[in-house]
This record gives sequence, structure tokens and C-alpha cells, in this order.
Amino acid sequence: MPITALSGPQYLREGLRLILSPGLRLFVILPVTVNLLLFAGLIYLALRQFDGWVDTFMPSLPEWLSFLEYLLWPLFVALVVLMVFFTFTLLANIIAAPFNGFLAEKVETVARGEDSSPPFSWAELFAMLPRTLGREARKLAYFAPRALGLLVLSFIPVANIVAAPLWLLFGIWMMAVQYIDYPADNNKMSWADMMVWLRQRRWKSLSFGAVTYAALLVPGLNLLIMPAAVAGATVFWVREGGQNPNLPVRSR
Repeated sequence: MPITALSGPQYLREGLRLILSPGLRLFVILPVTVNLLLFAGLIYLALRQFDGWVDTFMPSLPEWLSFLEYLLWPLFVALVVLMVFFTFTLLANIIAAPFNGFLAEKVETVARGEDSSPPFSWAELFAMLPRTLGREARKLAYFAPRALGLLVLSFIPVANIVAAPLWLLFGIWMMAVQYIDYPADNNKMSWADMMVWLRQRRWKSLSFGAVTYAALLVPGLNLLIMPAAVAGATVFWVREGGQNPNLPVRSR
């Protein structure tokens, strides 16, 4: 019986349902704990520094254009929020990468109908550390120059007006890249092949990235959405034709 494909938002919802199921709850505790500690620290820092960050990016206007500050201020607040969010997501995913890769492996087992309650193994988790951290370094190499370009744009007067929407669009794409990479890496798909795989499903990937991005912006909810996104991306991988190396490759 063929597996039914879903829309991007449906994959996230399916991921949330899976991580709350009895068979997978145990695998969610570690990444949620890591994210909770990091989130608390970043919120504390942001509350202390937020006004200064907004002032840094706001352009200096001549007095006769000072009325524009009221129009531009919300845009630059949004810019700082997006940059803080990006920082939190990047750090959280680097720190939680081994746990997320482990969770993706167990979710794939459930999604393929092989085992509804896979066993937890510390040895298996630690064995994944070198590979998952190496893959996060590859992700960082993709992310960093593009984020740096957007950061430079954010400091250029007038041009920085478009920085916020560009950060948003880039963030949506990175959500798809970030979370689909876990099952792709578990299945030994190279980075280049994974990017091709995503681009072949561009619009569905972007819809998954967009709903994940929006949910992650909600304080508190984002702690649960991160593992849900890992699970949802794994269901995406399975239902959109991602191959299990232990299964025969089927033509598409």
C-alpha cells in the first residue's frame, strides 16, 4: 500500500503527534532540556541588550526626516528579533545535534512501521556524536557566508530596509535544510545530494520550513517544536521518497 504524502504543515503536525506518543517521548527529553537551558540564557541576554541592538541598526536620519523613525522602528525591531532567533536556533541545533540525529533515527523506524517503541541506547547515541557534529559543521559552512552577507547588508543605510524580509526568506529555507538533514545524514546521503533532493521538492520544503519557522518564533512553544520539526522532517523524508540504505532503491 503506497504511503500518502502530506503538505509541509501536515508534516510538522505529524511530527508533533509522534514525539508525544509513548514510544518516542523518552527521545525528546534530552533535546528539550538542552533547548530550555539555552533559551533561558538567550532570553536573559536579549532582554538586557535588545534596545542597544535596535539602536545600532537604526539609520541616523536628519532632523527633517525624523518622523520616519516611527515608521522604520518596527522594521528594525523585526530585524533584531529575526537575528536573535537565528542565533538561538543555530546554537540550539549545534548543541542538540546528536540528540536530534538520534531522535530522527528512531522516528524513521516508527514511520516505516518497523518498531513502534524503539529502544534507547546511550552507546548508540554517543556513537553518533562524531558524524552528527561533522554534519553540523558542514551546515555551518553553508549558513555562515550567507548569514554574514545578510549581516553586512543590515548595516548599510537604505539597503538594510530589505534585510528583514531577506533574513525571513533565508530562515525559512534554512529550517527545511536544518531538519531534513537529520534523516538524510542518517541514511548516508551526501550534503550535495540532499540539497538536490530538497530543491526537487522546493515548494513543499519551503512550506515545511515556513510553518516550522513561525512556530519556533513563539516563546515556550519553540522548545517542543524543535523535536517536533525533527520528527516531522523525518516523516517528510520517508513519505517523499527518501531512501533507507537497507531497502532496495525504487525508481521514481
